Amino acid sequence: MSWLVWTRCLTLTKGLIDKIESIGLWTYQSIERIGFAMRLFWDSFYWLIVGRRYKQKVRLRQVVEQIRVNGFDALPIVMALSFVVGMMLSIQLLYALSDFGAESQVLLAIAKSVTREFSPLITGIIVAGRSGAAIAARIGSQVVSQEIDALKVIGVVPVRYLVLPPLLGLIISMPLLVIAADAMAIFGGAIFSVADLNMSISAYMVESLNVLVIGDLMQGLVKSVVFGVIIVLVGATTGFHVTGGAEGVGKATTTAVVISISFIVLADMIASYFLTQ
Repeated sequence: MSWLVWTRCLTLTKGLIDKIESIGLWTYQSIERIGFAMRLFWDSFYWLIVGRRYKQKVRLRQVVEQIRVNGFDALPIVMALSFVVGMMLSIQLLYALSDFGAESQVLLAIAKSVTREFSPLITGIIVAGRSGAAIAARIGSQVVSQEIDALKVIGVVPVRYLVLPPLLGLIISMPLLVIAADAMAIFGGAIFSVADLNMSISAYMVESLNVLVIGDLMQGLVKSVVFGVIIVLVGATTGFHVTGGAEGVGKATTTAVVISISFIVLADMIASYFLTQ
């Protein structure tokens, strides 16, 4: 009997040790990848500044292409979903504020919440699903096929060639996408609200612009730039750590999207706290 108890204790102890080891390994890998992402960010702007001196300058054509792929191509879906979000907010706010007889405050609530919170968050999630996955898949495929090593052999810095163009592209295109999302979300709110507010759509849009201050718009734009940096760094970091061939590329793509969205939501919460103080 005592032998069975001893064996069971050993089994439980071994299982506990294995769990502790797995947690430690996960923590180590997480810290290592965060450090790697920070190094990518530093190296990207380092080569942006000194690249011309070492014949490693970023080409304007690459940046423009990234703005088109990550920004312009995402514009239809961003505008469509922002329009729906604006209508959803209008429906919910009219219902909630009607209990207090404050339906007239719907316009103010939609304008503030859209520009400060919903537009950058929705845009960030959409772009993370599109561009974050694409960046991870592209770099991961090149790692698997050893194209990264080939770039180094011919004297091309991988960070300057693979990370810097999408980073600049999203830093430029994310604020533009958020501005378009703001306009469409407010317009969506106007479509549903004007009948209850006894206003025309043009009057609603003008009044929405009047109630906004520069801080409302800047809060969303600042968040959008941060989200763009997160998307590129997470996608690139995940791509550079791909192992296991084509299956590893698929896992990296999924991981990049999940981690990007998680960090976007976390960054949004932190930014909202500090920007509203």
